[in-house]
Amino acid sequence: MSGPVVLALRLLLAVSLYAFLGWAFASLWRDIKQQGALLASRKIPPISLTIVRGEPASQVRHFVQPEVIIGRDPACECPVADESISARHARLSFHHNQWWLEDLNSTNGTLLNQEKLAMPTVVITDDEFKCGETRFIISLTGDILMPPTKRI
Repeated sequence: MSGPVVLALRLLLAVSLYAFLGWAFASLWRDIKQQGALLASRKIPPISLTIVRGEPASQVRHFVQPEVIIGRDPACECPVADESISARHARLSFHHNQWWLEDLNSTNGTLLNQEKLAMPTVVITDDEFKCGETRFIISLTGDILMPPTKRI
């Protein structure tokens, strides 16, 4: 083969390689932007707690953050004035597209639907848990976004 033909083939190969790399990076960039937009659009469903303390008047608290600490400490997201509740008694947390309730090694323990809570447990609307002498009724208000389906 002559020199100019080999040079032309080399240049064509180099241009093809750079075109392929540009296409691959553009495709990756588009997928990353799509996944970022999907993750940014996911919202934590709100949770409402109806707090019942013996007297007929109850209080309803609404939360939109992914973690709610319940306890006597005023720094808790849901402070409760009940001496039988620990400073940091229980935690409601949202992960794996579900709300979970767990006892934070409280002195008197936590009851979920009248059973002692031993490990983090998934909660649903109308579940009732008790910390000390205070009862809490859970209401999940909002749709949970389902994880994206896999593309084939």
